[in-house]
Amino acid sequence: MTPGIEPEGKDDEDDDEPVKTITQPSRTVTYSMPSSSMEPTLHCAKPSVGCEATYADKMVVKEPAEGISRSDVIVFHTPPQAAVRCGSGGLFVKRVIGLPGESVSERNGFIYIDGKRLNEPYIEADRRDHEPARAWHVPACSYFVLGDNRAQSCDSRAWVAVPSENIVGKVVQILRPG
Repeated sequence: MTPGIEPEGKDDEDDDEPVKTITQPSRTVTYSMPSSSMEPTLHCAKPSVGCEATYADKMVVKEPAEGISRSDVIVFHTPPQAAVRCGSGGLFVKRVIGLPGESVSERNGFIYIDGKRLNEPYIEADRRDHEPARAWHVPACSYFVLGDNRAQSCDSRAWVAVPSENIVGKVVQILRPG
């Protein structure tokens, strides 16, 4: 039994009663897009660097995240290395690219999963970066995430992976003002 949690009226010595599972209901929360790392999928507001819109998009996020898949856009608590390598941490929004156990590489601005080029119709040509070729392995129970505006995104390429327990939720709707 978890310390501090006791069902009402339960005798500590009665262990024959079946365990009841209580499922936490999901909820949706709305967030604003703070940076240009996901432009043009998610707009941030001018005059911030790289932002294209007068008003920031809002995202409806389903919490907790369930059934994370490649290409999902998620909100997550950054790993500690993000604050060091990106200059900030906290809640970030990125797209899931690599799944647990996969090998991810980047060559000439294109992403490869286990050696096969990933089809990314949401990335515009001028949004790709052209860093030297590099590769990463996604640890178990973690996800490799990237911003859609690759040249302006501090993401898993800088701090490798997001542990699944850091994921807050999945973006289920984009609300664009105007």
